[in-house]
Amino acid sequence: MIQVNSLSKKYKNVTVLDIESLEIPSGQIFGLVGNNGAGKTTFFSLLLDLIKGSSGHILNNQIQIDKSEDWKPFTAAFIDESFLIGYLTPEEYFYFIGELRGMNQADVDQFLKPFEDFFHGEILQSKKYLRDLSKGNQKKVGIVASFIGQPKVIILDEPFANLDPSTQIRLKKIIADYKENPDVTLLISSHDLAHVTEVCQRIVVLNKGQIVKDIQTSERTLKELEGFFSEEILTTSVVD
Repeated sequence: MIQVNSLSKKYKNVTVLDIESLEIPSGQIFGLVGNNGAGKTTFFSLLLDLIKGSSGHILNNQIQIDKSEDWKPFTAAFIDESFLIGYLTPEEYFYFIGELRGMNQADVDQFLKPFEDFFHGEILQSKKYLRDLSKGNQKKVGIVASFIGQPKVIILDEPFANLDPSTQIRLKKIIADYKENPDVTLLISSHDLAHVTEVCQRIVVLNKGQIVKDIQTSERTLKELEGFFSEEILTTSVVD
């Protein structure tokens, strides 16, 4: 379970995130949506202790993340290509992540087999360094690496961006499989309302760093989200 308590982040005198309380239970596929600057990546960065909060704290399975690193062995993430090691090939990178999570090369090879369709013949045996792959293929590597070692918490920032439509469909199927796993909490941020509504069981909307909606997904959720952001456009236009 992820527990957020009185969490805020300020840069100088500007508050970019202000979440009084939020709980994300184990086994939930959780979606985070909002316009650019809403605070999504800031929240994920705080959750991974990449930046320090101005106040409050986050508990990851009862471990306060800024006080202990004991949450790291069961937590995985892919935020952007900075998480990769550019001078490694995809295989070398997968083996490196596997070793960190107690898997040998044979274990990793076996783990990767179900992802052959997702890789679409463009990743393994390509003999390319990660830095030389396209943005989309870098993202494929980062996403799959985050699944290695059966982590309890997986965090993906904009996983559908830069992926072609076929790969997006494959990724949605991969994510959907986690709905049957009560031990894994999967957090996804996305600008694509249709994709996040389809795969997530719950969606939180951030606006100017604050939670403005918290929705259990249903067949009405996509229209509700589209209506909210349509109102945002109208409000912004009136203000401008």
